[in-house]
Amino acid sequence: MEQPKVGDEMRKMAYEPLLPVEKRLIAWSFGLGVVLLVVLVLVSRAFLKA
Repeated sequence: MEQPKVGDEMRKMAYEPLLPVEKRLIAWSFGLGVVLLVVLVLVSRAFLKA
């Protein structure tokens, strides 16, 4: 028996829009990642002066 292909199965799935809580979670995660990246750059410049 042949295994189903992932692309074929995804095309069969119905479209489900993101819930508001999912959108907020994505926004918080993205924002936190950017803030932590800036903190990392500032700390590395302060302590690792070449």
